[in-house]
Amino acid sequence: MARKYGNELSTYQFPPGNPELRRQIARRMVEAGCQTRPDDIIITSGCQEALTLCLQTIANPGDIIAIESPAFYGLLQAIEVLGMKALEIPTDPKTGISLAALSLALEKWPVKVCALVPNVSNPLGCTLPDENKQALVDLLAQSDIPLIEDDIYGDLGFDARRPRAVSAFSSEQQVLYCSSFSKSLSPGLGIGWVRPGKYREKIAYRKYVTNLATPTLPQYAIADFLRQGGYDRYLRQVRHDYQRQVSIMTRAVGKYFPQETRVTQPQGGFVIWIELPEKVDSLQLCQQALAQRISIAPGPIFSASRKYRNFIRLNCAQPWSETLEKAMITLGRMVHELNNRDNKDRQ
Repeated sequence: MARKYGNELSTYQFPPGNPELRRQIARRMVEAGCQTRPDDIIITSGCQEALTLCLQTIANPGDIIAIESPAFYGLLQAIEVLGMKALEIPTDPKTGISLAALSLALEKWPVKVCALVPNVSNPLGCTLPDENKQALVDLLAQSDIPLIEDDIYGDLGFDARRPRAVSAFSSEQQVLYCSSFSKSLSPGLGIGWVRPGKYREKIAYRKYVTNLATPTLPQYAIADFLRQGGYDRYLRQVRHDYQRQVSIMTRAVGKYFPQETRVTQPQGGFVIWIELPEKVDSLQLCQQALAQRISIAPGPIFSASRKYRNFIRLNCAQPWSETLEKAMITLGRMVHELNNRDNKDRQ
């Protein structure tokens, strides 16, 4: 792209962003069930920026944001830095957010907006069934509450057919759809997007005043990759690879961790959520693991109220290797030691 476009790449691609990239994204969103025009899309510097722009546009400091629990810590950080409040809604590891619990929360609290990852959530890996997606849209419409939909893992579902977005079930413009290529293609490219519905002009302006524009070269490169079909070929391979690696890692947990350990069965993506024996402190485990150059995500960072003390999230994106197996053996030994040490302390 640098050789092909030369001086064009030295200019800003002001919001809404590269026209060809927006055309290709709009075409791809049809697979998620969304009829989208290129002009509906605004290119952002990753999904995190898209989420933050949506929160800034819809809500104010002090407002309540309903989220899944556990929730992606990046969303929690955005809510915190914006001075907003996170309201955690119980979430099933197979079927997603509890709509009954969300309904009760909407009756009790003045929720300003709901922010969810309905497809292949992080860290649970669950996907809302289609009937629940429709029920979610109907529930929020009754209270006139917008939904910020983070669909960053939607392209990485393990089923043959891509899961539909919640946006596909909404005839109104109440859903602000956010995604990026950071998880499916490469985090270093830093390219995301938002389809903000009726908030388009406000978010486009806020994007402009925040950082003028998303870098030009990656927009050209991804647009060309999508146009030539390279992304679809890549996804077919990477979905298979991730499903295999998740399976291998799950078996390793069963082999090396205490018997009472429980693991999610994600419907896509490359992370697993692990419930350790109740006596194990995941923050302590994290520190011990880091000393051995092993990185894990402790459960409390996925909760605004620091729940999930004995939970961890593991990343399965790297191909299985002897080095990874040794790390899992070491991690399992640490979990056993922490569990047994607590038993000794009680004697």
